[in-house]
This record gives sequence, structure tokens and C-alpha cells, in this order.
Amino acid sequence: MRMKTRLIHGGIDGDEHTGAVSVPIYQVSTYKQEAVGKHKGYEYSRTGNPTRHALETYMAELEGGARGLAFGSGMAALSTILSLCQKGDHLVVGHDVYGGTYRVITRVFTRLGLEATYVDTTDLEAVKEAIQPNTKLMILESPTNPLLAVTDIAAVASIAKENKVLLVVDNTFMTPYWQNPLDLGADIVFHSATKYLGGHSDVVAGVAITKDAELGEELHFYQNAIGGILGPQDSWLLLRGAKTLGIRMEEHERNTARLAEWLSEQPSISKVNYPGLPSHPGHELMKKQARGFGGMISFDVGSASRADEVLAKVKYFTLAESLGAVESLISIPARMTHASIPAERRAQLGITDGLIRISVGIEDVEDLIEDLEQALR
Repeated sequence: MRMKTRLIHGGIDGDEHTGAVSVPIYQVSTYKQEAVGKHKGYEYSRTGNPTRHALETYMAELEGGARGLAFGSGMAALSTILSLCQKGDHLVVGHDVYGGTYRVITRVFTRLGLEATYVDTTDLEAVKEAIQPNTKLMILESPTNPLLAVTDIAAVASIAKENKVLLVVDNTFMTPYWQNPLDLGADIVFHSATKYLGGHSDVVAGVAITKDAELGEELHFYQNAIGGILGPQDSWLLLRGAKTLGIRMEEHERNTARLAEWLSEQPSISKVNYPGLPSHPGHELMKKQARGFGGMISFDVGSASRADEVLAKVKYFTLAESLGAVESLISIPARMTHASIPAERRAQLGITDGLIRISVGIEDVEDLIEDLEQALR
């Protein structure tokens, strides 16, 4: 079954009891038992809910995993994954990750006894050197947020396996339509499903998928114990939104490729970050490990004041947190998504005050270009 067909027919298809084409919303908290411990597969909706189960089954199939789990947000998914660790365990984390990932590790989990080393995961030797005897997890993004650096996932997975370390990949930017990290050797893949999987700026959610069923069962224990689960209404919204993921991702990419080419020709812009550009250092690697280049782009206009001028003038780009929606969203990572990262660290990474990040929507790309042109002018 090809991916576009799987998006429509994957997982649990409809409702066998009524013939409903769409999986129903089971807005229920508890379930009648015939006797103690004798039930129809569900006891309590924190542990399992039929609508959420349909979503989790669907996501596992899309990512090629054994077990899918749905959470109240991407950060709830990541925090539950981090709960696999014990006090004294060590993490290797990509140095260019989403600000919320950096924040929850440095300000919550290190306080609870975890250690973390941040490393450029595109540098395989640096990855090897960062591993310690107590390393439990490696966490990376590819492409990264917001600089769009590309990591060789298969190579890092090989290093992780040699050292008995679990590899966790944030696949939010690429989605299972373009990239499947589990097929490249990762142990866990997770998404902020708020973004492309939902696609319409109407749901906050997270999903995690494990390659191994036993690891999936362990993660489910922590999901149930901690309780950061996704409700049935939002589970249904994700099931609905993901059915159009293929056509949306293709349109996102077409628009982004055209916009990246145009931005690269503008003399007022010093750098354009998009793996789809042949000049991008990760271009060939992306062609090898993914089926597309995605819909995210960042570029530097030189200063915070210049960036503010652009943001004040655009008409079709919505200034907002988040990404992956049908509408184009624009932001300043240094003051928005990555504001929790210290200024000196942002400077080291290249997240400048003049860096603008765009999640390119599915509007007419010529309108988007004309809008940016007048804003830059």
C-alpha cells in the first residue's frame, strides 16, 4: 500500500458496529465490566480509549512502528519518553533543537538527576565522543529547528546501537509522508502532532511511535502512569487532518521550493536555509534518507529591527507560534520559539536576531512572493 492510500485506509477503518466511515468519538471516561477484570478491552480512558486507540494504531502504521501512543502535546510525548530514564542517566541531544525541548531537559529533567550533552549531530565524530557509559538516550531533529541542518539518521542509529543507546528522532518537520526514521534505525520517533499531522491550527497533540513492541509497552506504562494522554475529540481531529497529509505536504513543498529560490536571489538576505536548495550542505543526504524536503524555511535579514519591519508589513503571513498549518506562519525564533535558549548559546548556533522562520502554507505561491517582496522593499 502506497503512502497516500495508507493515509486514507491505514489503521482502523471506520466502525464495524454501525458501518460509519469515520471512527466515532468515544466521549467516555470509564467502561462497564462484566466482572472484576473482565471487560471488552477498555477499563478507563486514561489507560485506553477507542478513538485514541484508532489514532495510535494509525500513527504506528504510518511510521512503520510496533506501537503508537498519543499525548496531550508534543512536549507531553517527549516528557514521557524522557521518563524512560533514571536518575544519573545521560542524554546526548542535538545542539540545534526546538527551544521547548532544550527547556524541558535543562530546567526540568536535569533538576531530577539527568545529565545532558549538546552536540552537533551532523558531526558523527562529535556524536561518538559525546557518548558516556551512562548514556541512555540520543535525541535529535533532522532537519533541525530553526536552522534546517540535516543529520545522517542511519549513521547515528548505527553509533547508538553499538553503544546500546536508544535513538529518539523528532520527525515533526518532515512527517511520515516524507521521512520514516524508524526505517533508518531509530528506536522511537515522535511528533508535535499540533503541526503538520493536524495541519489546520485547531488541535494541540503529540504522538510517539516505537519500533519495538516491548519498548512500546514500557512507554505505555509511563503514558498511563503520568497521564498526559490525548482526549477523544482531539484524537478524532488528528485522524481527520492526517488523511489529507499527502496532498498538503506536496503543496507545502512546491511552495517552499519556489519561495526558497526567490529568497536566494534577494541581495538584502544574507542566508537562506532550506534543504531543497542544491547549495544546502545537507541536500544530497536529504535525497538519500527522505522522499522530500518539507515546508520549513529560515533566512537572515541582518538585524532584529529589519526583521520587525518585515513582520509589520506582510499581509499573507501570520505572525504566530507553531508551524505546519495550511496558512503561512512567520516568526522570529530568537524571540519566540527559541527564546528560552540563552542569548549566548543562540549566538553560537547562528540563531541570530535577524533570523526569520517561515512555515510555508498552501496559498498561491505568487501571492506569497509578492507579499514578501513588498515587505522587504
